[in-house]
Amino acid sequence: MSINKKMPDILYQDEDFIVLNKPANLLSVPGRGPDKQDCLSARVQADFPSALIVHRLDYDTSGIILMALNKPAQSNISRLFQEREIDKMYTAIVYGHPKDDSGSIDLPMRCDYERRPLQIIDHEQGKQALTHWKVLQRYDNNTSRIELKPHTGRSHQLRLHMYSLGYPILGDNLYGTTETHAMSGRLLLHATQLSFKHPNSGQFIDIINSAAF
Repeated sequence: MSINKKMPDILYQDEDFIVLNKPANLLSVPGRGPDKQDCLSARVQADFPSALIVHRLDYDTSGIILMALNKPAQSNISRLFQEREIDKMYTAIVYGHPKDDSGSIDLPMRCDYERRPLQIIDHEQGKQALTHWKVLQRYDNNTSRIELKPHTGRSHQLRLHMYSLGYPILGDNLYGTTETHAMSGRLLLHATQLSFKHPNSGQFIDIINSAAF
């Protein structure tokens, strides 16, 4: 089967940054082994050789991802991420109808070392992980569209937090059930918004990319 290695859609571009729409089921950076070299960064660097990774999305997750186009920009935007001065928003379809319209999940996480890449909730050794959520729509088939805003950026945070709340994301092959995994051919989690103050121009950048599901 041939692999479509097309350049991801560009959502925003200036002399310092490029913002792209990552497809689902594509690595953000190369993995180990020759079969894991096709990734978003490699595709972008084919057209923009100076592009540098700043943050990542899971292989299964689609949506907005930002890359720097020079070293100073990478340093500046990395600082904004570290200081949590960049707002990120996601959309997910989950199984079930939350009884509340919104809430927060404050559950510490760490890697499940014996079952990598799984993450687990660990109140003794886990690192702080905080997610704010809001119901956008409840559907008749016992699923709901949820807006997710992570305050922290732990690996698999949104997936594990929603599963821990009792509402796994459809198509999740790691944290859902056999039933919820089978309800979608892909993970229904999409990075829909990225907002930040441009570190050079001071301009407020607000990128919105609605989920296709």
